[in-house]
Amino acid sequence: MASGEPLPGGIILWTRLAPDPLDPVRPGGMPGRTAAVRWEIAEDEKIARVVQSGEASAWPDRAHSVHVRVAGLRPGREYFYRFFVDGHESPVGRTRTAPDPGSTAPVRFAVASGQRYEEGRFTALRHLAAERPDVIVHLGGYMYAGATERSGPDAYVRPLESEAECTTLAAYRNRYATYRTDPDLRAAHAAAPWLPVLDDHEVREGCAGARPGDGSSPAAFLKRRAAAFKAYFEHMPLRVRPTGASLRVHRWRPYGRVVDLLLLDTRQHRDGDDMLGAEQEEWLRTRLASGTARWRVLVQPAFFGPRGLTDGDPTGWDAFPRSRARVLADAPEGLVVLSGDAGDGWAGDLRADPADPGSRAVGVEFSTASVSAAPRVGSQAVLDRDPCLRLATDRRGYLTCTADMDGFRAEFRAVDHVDRPDAPVSTVARYEIADGRLRRLEAE
Repeated sequence: MASGEPLPGGIILWTRLAPDPLDPVRPGGMPGRTAAVRWEIAEDEKIARVVQSGEASAWPDRAHSVHVRVAGLRPGREYFYRFFVDGHESPVGRTRTAPDPGSTAPVRFAVASGQRYEEGRFTALRHLAAERPDVIVHLGGYMYAGATERSGPDAYVRPLESEAECTTLAAYRNRYATYRTDPDLRAAHAAAPWLPVLDDHEVREGCAGARPGDGSSPAAFLKRRAAAFKAYFEHMPLRVRPTGASLRVHRWRPYGRVVDLLLLDTRQHRDGDDMLGAEQEEWLRTRLASGTARWRVLVQPAFFGPRGLTDGDPTGWDAFPRSRARVLADAPEGLVVLSGDAGDGWAGDLRADPADPGSRAVGVEFSTASVSAAPRVGSQAVLDRDPCLRLATDRRGYLTCTADMDGFRAEFRAVDHVDRPDAPVSTVARYEIADGRLRRLEAE
């Protein structure tokens, strides 16, 4: 079960019926018929003060997943929910609506990315859940569709349901089902509403725009992407369903007068030297120009600032410098970029001219370390080359942020290990934004 897509007066409640998640014949081990699912949402954790309830249908062609659109709730409030089906009762989940448009109350949110099942435990998500944020934003790498390749002394930490790469709807469904057996991931979903974006990992490593990345035909790739998007929707608390091989990922989620969360799609619309595509870029630039929140926060997978990597082709927004320049040209005061994908944790200033560290500061970037996926970049070498970067860490973990009308603070939280469960968590670094630039604080 999970919740997501919070609005001031509503939320999405999600569950999937799967008594045998990896049944080789029937998805989730369910019969091929529609099931009735009852739900309740209440003001207290004991579900004594129920404010709404109802019944939803779990259809076979949606892998018996349920997306309940709950409206008429109070803004900025904590709620609790549960599901019932055929005499079975789910655990209780916690959720929270977005605040009223005029609210100036502080916003607490957590940021996660890169949870690769076979490469490590999701202990970081257990610690994240314990912090009970207002909302969790996930920057992609929720699930990795690739094949397993390691063996011997370098073997993975835990096995997947299949060593093969996901290419069919059944395979994608089973990969998500494997991930959802993890108790720490389930705890994070039960702790707060989610706002996810996706990266290439949920479809195929290296895919972007209409390019498959594996040499297959465009038609075969679109069929595969349609399967990937369908399975993604079936396992996430989203408001919008995919249409064939297309899924609208970019969207605006305001949190009062404090934060505008602008969620971006940096994969599906890439074309030539254009990162976002014309329609999404126009939407973003309009939002940046017209928004009135104290902080405009871009939620997206790819590293935004320059990293100056010289070993191979440029990655992230470095490969799309003109797209980045157009976004920065419209950057308002209070621009924050949240990034994932690289596996390392980063913090840095963003400059009007990325090649000139003395140019005008236009915002800051926080790139969260992965939950379990191995870091891929080699952080210290990049840190030594780029004076705009203030932090580079290869410790796995997550990011927590607190924003209000007076300031923005971020903490890099890290676990000691991912090859076995129950790792403790600690704070690697704490930052605040002062005069449009990062200032490091003493770790508590």
